[in-house]
Amino acid sequence: MASTAILIPVRYESKRFPGKPLTALGNMPMVSRVYRACVASGLPTFVLTDSHKVADAVPYEYVIWTRDAENGTARCCQAMGDPKLSPYTEFINVQGDMPDVDLDMIEKTKWHLKHYQITTLWAELEIDERHDENKVKVITSADKALWFGRGFSYGHHHLGIYGFKRHILEKYNDLEVTREELNEGLEQLRWLKAGYDIGILKVPHRVREINTPEDARLWNASR
Repeated sequence: MASTAILIPVRYESKRFPGKPLTALGNMPMVSRVYRACVASGLPTFVLTDSHKVADAVPYEYVIWTRDAENGTARCCQAMGDPKLSPYTEFINVQGDMPDVDLDMIEKTKWHLKHYQITTLWAELEIDERHDENKVKVITSADKALWFGRGFSYGHHHLGIYGFKRHILEKYNDLEVTREELNEGLEQLRWLKAGYDIGILKVPHRVREINTPEDARLWNASR
């Protein structure tokens, strides 16, 4: 039987938003809010980081130390050798800028791993998001992702949550880095270019991700 854990890869430094994981959302740092939301699912939850500032914001026994990494998936791949993760055969990667992650999103991702080795989620693309390159778009066919990008203004809003079978996640850092991945800054294109299918499901509600200081201001203003 599959055993599942949640991984939250967190990089403290951000070119667009320095110190983003510790930005205050409500009465707590964003990384703490994401961690608590994931723990509420009942699944074991670990924060993957190379920053002591991030580690100080969550329970220390659930921190896994990693080196600096090019993206969140690469950081999760690094962590596969940690003894804390040895009991688990499936992982849900929740990006650290997803403060609105909830049980429905986590359960959908976990369920879809019955049908795909990699899976993720989408929500409706709002009018004000269509030309925002911080919002990743995805083109889908049925329950499969066909392509991801930032520059086009159609498709759906791709959300920063993934499900992985362990043996697939362990391969990530050995896959070829492609021109498309570098141009878009989207690691999921590495899987598609390597020939892997990515399953995808819809969530019915709007999800606000925190990519910029303005996103944080709007999140706080909406509460």
